[in-house]
Amino acid sequence: MGSMAPRILGLHHVTATVDEAQADLDLCVGTLGLRLVKTTVNFDNHHVYHFYYGDEHGTPGTIWTTFPYRGHGVAVGRRGAGQVVTTAFSVPHGALAFWRARLTHAGVAATDVEARFGETGVAFSDDSGLEFELVASAHDSRHPWTVDVIDASAAIRGLHSVTMVVHDAVPTVEFMASLGWREVARDGRRIRVAVHGGGPGRTIDVLGDPTRPKGVNGLGTVHHVAMGIGSAEEQSALRDDLLARGVRVTDIRDRCYFTSIYFREPGGVLFEVATVAPGFTVDEPLAELGTALKLPHWEEGHRAGIEGGLPAIHVPRRPR
Repeated sequence: MGSMAPRILGLHHVTATVDEAQADLDLCVGTLGLRLVKTTVNFDNHHVYHFYYGDEHGTPGTIWTTFPYRGHGVAVGRRGAGQVVTTAFSVPHGALAFWRARLTHAGVAATDVEARFGETGVAFSDDSGLEFELVASAHDSRHPWTVDVIDASAAIRGLHSVTMVVHDAVPTVEFMASLGWREVARDGRRIRVAVHGGGPGRTIDVLGDPTRPKGVNGLGTVHHVAMGIGSAEEQSALRDDLLARGVRVTDIRDRCYFTSIYFREPGGVLFEVATVAPGFTVDEPLAELGTALKLPHWEEGHRAGIEGGLPAIHVPRRPR
């Protein structure tokens, strides 16, 4: 596996189950200032939106995605072992005061996070109970999506990291090493692993906690974390390698904007490995990303019925 280890490029996206579509748009676009880069549907449940948020292009490593499941009988989940419990976004060094004030103004309770690995942050939750952090980094050169009230001195650069909880960190960290993630720091039970040089967008924190109840999927929980890979050929080779090692892995699935495989690490967290290409401009021009409901080509014939089953939404034109 050694020769394959560097193939994972970093984080690709994080996907969560949320409650209400409008509240999700209001937070992610209206408050956080992310760009809505795709409005589509859950390929497994066409009456549920799938929103993708990110930078201008929806660059892998900046993408946060949600399934708003209100009204579909999905119970509130429980964050716990075998899950990603916190998603952190990267903001510039010195921007935390801006974000504390902005979140508070939007009615979102913001609390300071105790500094970890030399980085300070602000924690908050959405209406569903998802836990987020904004982590200040002086080492993130990614170009942000900016809007009138959130300029480049404060705007989110993309994903910083995720924190996943497992009962036993040792087999998880060993398995992640086979994917190219290397331990770079340790703080108590928190082990930071990094890939491709580390830094924001290429970092995962593994928290070993044998006392933590097992997580239960549902509203307010992260469904999976996706890692990026450079090509379909590398993805296929990785899949073959995982199968050869006895890992249960799905077939390669067409997600329109990338292809994906899914598997669980030893602690139960669902991983996805997604290709970088073709990206979000495959079905609408860059300037219009996220503005129209896009369906996979195999569902276009059912558009009227799909649209009729989706709740009405209003995309905030710009943060207030």
